[in-house]
Amino acid sequence: MEPGTPSALRLPDGRELAWSEWGPADGRPVLFCPGAGMSGVLGFGTGELSGLGLRLLALDRPGLGRSSPDPAKTYASWADDVGHLVAALGLQRVLGVGFSQGAPFAVALAGAGLLDALALVAGQDDLRAQRRLLVPEVAGMLDAADADPAGFEREIARVATADWLWDVVLTTAAPVDRARYEGTDLGGAVRAALDDGFRQGAAGYARDLVTALGHWPVRPEDLTVPLHLWYGAHDTSTVHSPDLGRGLAARIPRARHTVLDDEGGALLWTRARDVLSALAA
Repeated sequence: MEPGTPSALRLPDGRELAWSEWGPADGRPVLFCPGAGMSGVLGFGTGELSGLGLRLLALDRPGLGRSSPDPAKTYASWADDVGHLVAALGLQRVLGVGFSQGAPFAVALAGAGLLDALALVAGQDDLRAQRRLLVPEVAGMLDAADADPAGFEREIARVATADWLWDVVLTTAAPVDRARYEGTDLGGAVRAALDDGFRQGAAGYARDLVTALGHWPVRPEDLTVPLHLWYGAHDTSTVHSPDLGRGLAARIPRARHTVLDDEGGALLWTRARDVLSALAA
């Protein structure tokens, strides 16, 4: 897959916020929040950007990829970091996409008033609101994070690696997704994004996981930007949405909800043009 142009911004506290970029410099900006443990070296729909007049900026969350660590990272601090980026680059009419665990981090940007519209693709749900539908392993993570958040974070940082998370992806993937990960260039690209995401170790991912297991940064009922939820009917990930976004769509005012019958959790790459065209409309 085509590599993006790496860039970074020095933040007011001296940390760096990094991203990879594709598309025309004068295109309408799309801020992309990648999935769990992934850096922004993996974009999506990069061949469609020029025709749609879009500029994709795939962000490295603090501690992932080339972005400096932030041990105290929260949704609010993340939105502040991205707010500095938006101001420094003079971005206007900004769009957002959140994939998998990146979904609540993208929601944080919308809640901070940084986005004009948002797409969540195979997005992690508001898990606490869906607790009755969660598999025991995910419910157990919620309990562990509640009982001892610092201890849970330390344990994840101790055991997590790119290999470990790649195995989770393959183990929980639907057959249609596993075939793509193992039989096309997508698998190698996802694996490269995980390797890059863990280049500083596992602390950034561990902090993200604890954050994403907490309460959403904005109540779904309070989201005011146009929001489109995308899911594949064959998605079997235990950490996306247990009901493929139906409950979430019912809570978000005027949300669009699309479930594609022939897709799984990798639809961000197989249906990129559909996602981007609808987002920019």
